[in-house]
Amino acid sequence: MEILLAYIGIAVLTGGTFVASALGVTICGNAVVGAMKKNPNALGTYIGLSALPSSQGLYGFVGYIMLAGFLVEGITMLQSCAILCSGIMMGISGIYSSIRQAQVCANGITAVGAGHNVFAATMVMAVFPELYAILSLLVVIMVSIAI
Repeated sequence: MEILLAYIGIAVLTGGTFVASALGVTICGNAVVGAMKKNPNALGTYIGLSALPSSQGLYGFVGYIMLAGFLVEGITMLQSCAILCSGIMMGISGIYSSIRQAQVCANGITAVGAGHNVFAATMVMAVFPELYAILSLLVVIMVSIAI
């Protein structure tokens, strides 16, 4: 039972953050399609902003690496519960932060498409939702150290 709980935690951690990246990139991609109609010369800017929400999947991969060493036969119930809970926390925070970050980036993409010079400001504002995905990764790292 212990190993099953741990694997469920890992599945939610990685699956949630991978889905988060897919959702975020898609939200931005939709904005790029519209912006390209108005300003096709800013494709590099659009790609830069669209790539930001994909980082949550990378954080999920790092979280898996930090916890994978505990996925062994002798795992305790305390360890498996810690992996399960931190996995749920990271999966949910990854999804939410990616969606919100993508919404900021999509607005920036739309504004750039309309001819406004807001790339730097959008990048700065997009960092704030990203912070919470980073903090959730730090919690997973601290849990892996504690258990």
